[in-house]
Amino acid sequence: MDQVDRILTQWQQERPDLKVSPMGTIGRIKRLNQYLVRGMEKTWSAHGLNAASFDVLATLRRAGPPYTLSPGDLITSTMVTSGTMTHRIDQLEKIGLVKRVRDPNDGRSFLISLSPKGRKVINGAVTAHVETQRKLVASLTDRQRAQLDDLLRQFLTGFEGADNCTNQPASEPTPGLLPRER
Repeated sequence: MDQVDRILTQWQQERPDLKVSPMGTIGRIKRLNQYLVRGMEKTWSAHGLNAASFDVLATLRRAGPPYTLSPGDLITSTMVTSGTMTHRIDQLEKIGLVKRVRDPNDGRSFLISLSPKGRKVINGAVTAHVETQRKLVASLTDRQRAQLDDLLRQFLTGFEGADNCTNQPASEPTPGLLPRER
């Protein structure tokens, strides 16, 4: 029995007319999210990053050489507003992790590119991040994790649709080591 089971038992005693089992599912997901985020924040912080800066740098890094995307592509990938993305880019540029480069196909616009320093930081951070995530799921066997992935994918598809384009959640700024997000 976990803390969520105790809460459900209390509700069942107080309100036996309610079917509270969904409260258990959602409560466990919320509690797990808190533990997972705390674990990952420690890793990001060790590399001078927060969730927002890690997200931008990782998105650029996984894009492959030349590790460059348009601001619009970054916004689409990270699901934040243009104002939030501009602020993130400004902060990352100030500390030398990204640079704005003129778009060779449109001289009026810029692309965002990882700087050599940014690539070094994100390479180290991603390596540590993957190890942190491995530790965070270590209580599950590979089979259990695959089953959980399948169930969570099905659950998430109910919100996003199979094409991952609908009902995207609003992103909230995450405080961290970089200057405050807007």
